[in-house]
Amino acid sequence: MEIDMTTGDNARKALADSLNGVLADSFALYLKTKNFHWHVSGPHFRDYHLMFDEQATQILLTTDAIAERVRKNGQRTLTSIGDISKRQNIADNDAEKLSAEDMLKELRQDNLSLVENLRAAKELAGEAGDNATDGIIDDWTDQAEERAWFLLESAQNA
Repeated sequence: MEIDMTTGDNARKALADSLNGVLADSFALYLKTKNFHWHVSGPHFRDYHLMFDEQATQILLTTDAIAERVRKNGQRTLTSIGDISKRQNIADNDAEKLSAEDMLKELRQDNLSLVENLRAAKELAGEAGDNATDGIIDDWTDQAEERAWFLLESAQNA
């Protein structure tokens, strides 16, 4: 029986491309969350300031693991801010004035977008037979869903 290595290589490449997109979005979301952490104001300043910082830290902690999954699949990962900007789907926000409520809503939507990208990567991990990536994506998805939930509930009283 002859094994077609091209199919496996293509599946790993597709997975790596997807994970690099997730990684770019993670960096974009991290920086946006820190931006909002630095610039939030209003009556719930302390609560939002602390929550944004906690969420940014959680996002940053996933980046190394994402990049290592790409490398373990024999592919290259992100190399620069320029590389991130080419691959990110989460938009930057350079607004000088933004209400806390708008920050909460935007970060919630961005986390939900990340969840969708993670689900697409999980499907590709299955196709590539990469059980380790398939399993760890569940944890990253749960974290992003939890962040989105906290942001939704916090926006109820914004």
